Amino acid sequence: MSALNDRAQRHPVTPAPHRQPRLIAIASGKGGVGKTWLTLSLAQAMSARGARILVLDADFGLANADIQIGHLAESDIGALLRNEASLADSVVTVGQGGFDLLAGEAGSGTFSGIEPAVIERLVRNLLDARARYDIVLLDLGTGVEPASRHLAALADTLVLISTGDPASLTDGYAVLKLLQRDRAERGAPVDARIVINQIETERAGRRAHAALARAARGFLRLDPPLLGIIQRDENIGEAIRGQRLFLSEFPQSPTAAALQSIARRLLAK
Repeated sequence: MSALNDRAQRHPVTPAPHRQPRLIAIASGKGGVGKTWLTLSLAQAMSARGARILVLDADFGLANADIQIGHLAESDIGALLRNEASLADSVVTVGQGGFDLLAGEAGSGTFSGIEPAVIERLVRNLLDARARYDIVLLDLGTGVEPASRHLAALADTLVLISTGDPASLTDGYAVLKLLQRDRAERGAPVDARIVINQIETERAGRRAHAALARAARGFLRLDPPLLGIIQRDENIGEAIRGQRLFLSEFPQSPTAAALQSIARRLLAK
């Protein structure tokens, strides 16, 4: 962890408490591509660089961010959505990672059909937290369910994570297509960036991104840039099974370097 902090201190982030937090949504077209792992890893990498980060587990059907790092929360998003608690009372600090977490209701379908008005109120709560956070990372539910679409449309930036699998790329394209439609209804441009995960080589990762970007340019007139490539790494599964943050366990690994690069690019906007 000291090596992680040493690298981050060379490029610290200057907090801007007078500004609203920036909302960054982490999305995928299908499950099993590493979305929650990426969200938590980026939260730790950004926090090490001096940014004040809140992770919101916004998978309203199958939330598990707190379980993945063995940090079971006493409170969760349910209390906030039911107006039973404030945002400050609902978050927990993940001391190992240096960020805050607003956990979801694990295994609960209570909010899977959440109304847009409730989501809008939730986002207002997040934006009002300007004195506490610089960035809010939204770990969205998988696919194109209405709640995920609504949050993605409200976010400033969408990070789409995909593997090189054709089905994953096709589903990722569907996410971009709906995002463009939803943002257009709000009269807002699309800021979408691509992370290719679980890929054998960097060259294969670039090919996967090129295929997705080519479809987006041809049919949507979008040109989503490549934010990063994360090659297949057995240590990722080991960290998840051990319920530990990856950057704490393997700070010197090539995967850690890739995560740091992605975090740096996001912080630079």
